[in-house]
Amino acid sequence: MKNELILILDFGGQYNQLIARRVRECNVYSEVVPYNITIEKIKEKNPKGIIFTGGPASVYGEDAPKCEEGIFDLGIPVLGICYGMQLMTHNLKGIVARANKREYGTTDIKIDNTSPLFQGFDEDNKFLMSHTDFVEKVPNGFKNIGHTDSCPNAAIENAERKLYGIQFHPEVNNSINGTQVIKNFLFNICNCSGDWQITSFVEDSIRNLKEKIGDKKALCALSGGVDSSVAAVLLSKAIGKNLTCIFVDHGLLRKNEGDEVEEIFTKNYDLNFIRVNAKDRFLSKLAGVTDPEKKRKIIGEEFIRVFEEEAKKIGTVDFLVQGTIYPDVIESGLGKSSVIKSHHNVGGLPDYVDFKEIVEPLRDLFKDEVRKTGLELGIPENLVYRQPFPGPGLAIRIIGDITDDKLTILKDADSIFREEIANASLHKSINQYFAVLTNLKSVGVMGDERTYDYTIALRAVETTDFMTGVWSKIPYEILEKVSSRIVNEVSHVNRVVYDITSKPPATIEWE
Repeated sequence: MKNELILILDFGGQYNQLIARRVRECNVYSEVVPYNITIEKIKEKNPKGIIFTGGPASVYGEDAPKCEEGIFDLGIPVLGICYGMQLMTHNLKGIVARANKREYGTTDIKIDNTSPLFQGFDEDNKFLMSHTDFVEKVPNGFKNIGHTDSCPNAAIENAERKLYGIQFHPEVNNSINGTQVIKNFLFNICNCSGDWQITSFVEDSIRNLKEKIGDKKALCALSGGVDSSVAAVLLSKAIGKNLTCIFVDHGLLRKNEGDEVEEIFTKNYDLNFIRVNAKDRFLSKLAGVTDPEKKRKIIGEEFIRVFEEEAKKIGTVDFLVQGTIYPDVIESGLGKSSVIKSHHNVGGLPDYVDFKEIVEPLRDLFKDEVRKTGLELGIPENLVYRQPFPGPGLAIRIIGDITDDKLTILKDADSIFREEIANASLHKSINQYFAVLTNLKSVGVMGDERTYDYTIALRAVETTDFMTGVWSKIPYEILEKVSSRIVNEVSHVNRVVYDITSKPPATIEWE
């Protein structure tokens, strides 16, 4: 799987993981590593190329992230993006300066299309710029291959050393044909063959898991969602009955979902399946807690405690399997990247865990890659394309404290929303949609009587990678029907609103 590797050095930019995704779209395996990775580690990984990401720092800042300067002498092609370009320039004795005019947004850029980086492009192009500093003077041996009206060196190259820098962000959708820039770097400059496929990932993962776990016992944290389900089936292919799947029903699942999960996995898979009904236990721990991070930590720790208890009942268990995926890892913080939110799979573990080791077979995959893996494993399509659902469940879709009554309200409202989206055949075009029980009560009138009840917020997002997303333009008549049904069929709700905020600046979930 990793014979052909592109290393992506993370300097803390918000789009870093999109770069990894774009590389993989070109069928080349990529791995994101901290910016301060050692030369020895790089040599050990033997990448075909290296990409420096963007980042919010200035190369002259006291705490500016810096890579080892010897990277440029390894003979490995390097592409620096935004801050990555500025750092390359600074390290190689060029000059980086503060721009008189900050550029942000889609910008017209003139490029030299004789460069292998821009093969197949017109001279005039539109790419997303987001920078305050700029390259004022290129290092010796470099030449200019792109500029804007206010940025004289929007792209530079040293073809002999295979060092390239671009001030714009090719990884985002705003950059027209931006992926082609990355593709040119991979195939024209790094000479990649592009033979990485999900099939390779599945085969390699099963083999590696067999070698790692052998005849020892593994315990899988099964939620019934796409990620944990794919992880469970992947493990079962590797170790069979040595895998026990424990489904912890914390009472925070969607309507009827606990029973559905049990039916799917007991009837369709040859797994050791245990369901633990722990609703009262979780609600007791969450009583009065309003802070979303505390909710996540409590739920994460309770998951582990339940697994420890169940593990003691079934005998020796050496490995704990979790369905952590790449966005979970990234949003919980990598290197200098900002922590957006912690995920219970990666951020909620207590100091003491009564297992030998945690196994996360999907840790390096984006959501769409997880789905492809599921199909490759033969998992039914309706389960593979099930609506994404966070590990903490409805706990982070109820703003404020959590009670049994609030759970009932949200489950009923969410069920109506999902039902009407499916009735309108929008369930495949909208990547994630759900209801949120806000902590807002407002005045209403129902049956000629004054009410003072909750507001439900509806959220629907279209995205390709779950790192960015735009709100879905659901037809008004569908929203109207959903709203009417919720206020008429769900007790204690008298108002429904629709969230029209994209990501960024918002996240997909409310908490």
